[in-house]
Amino acid sequence: MTNTKFAALALVATLSAAGSASAAGTDSVVGKWRTPSKHGVVEIAKCGASLCGRLVDSDHIRTNPELQDVNNKNTAQRSRRLKGLQILGGFKASGSQWDGGTIYNPEDGGTYKATITPAGADTLKLKGCIVWPLCKTQTWTRIR
Repeated sequence: MTNTKFAALALVATLSAAGSASAAGTDSVVGKWRTPSKHGVVEIAKCGASLCGRLVDSDHIRTNPELQDVNNKNTAQRSRRLKGLQILGGFKASGSQWDGGTIYNPEDGGTYKATITPAGADTLKLKGCIVWPLCKTQTWTRIR
C-alpha cells in the first residue's frame, strides 16, 4: 500500500472515530434533570433522531397533580395537564451540543429557540433565546 493510500485510510478512520465519539457523547443528556426554578424535573429522551423532554415534576405539580397549562398563549391548549407535558423538542446533534430545538416555558406560555450543551457528566447548560442576543442560560443537574 502506498503512503498516500495509507494516509487517506488513516484520515478516514480518524474522522469516523471522532464523529462516533461526538455522537456518543450527546447520549449523556438522556435522563432526568432538575431545573433551577421551582424544583422542576424534566425527563429528556431520544425522539427519533432528535431529543425531547417532558415535565415530570415540580413544586406546583406535587401540590396539584392536575395543574393545567393556564398561561399558554393558545387558549385551546390551556386545559392540558402540565405533568407529562412535552416542553423540549426538535433538538438535533451538532458536535458536542444539541441545537435547533425549542423549549416551552409554562410559567409565561412562551416557546423559545434553545440549545443544550453537556457541561460534565451531571450538568447541562440550557440556553433559551427570544431572539439573539436576548438569551438566558440555565444550569440543569442530573438526578441519579
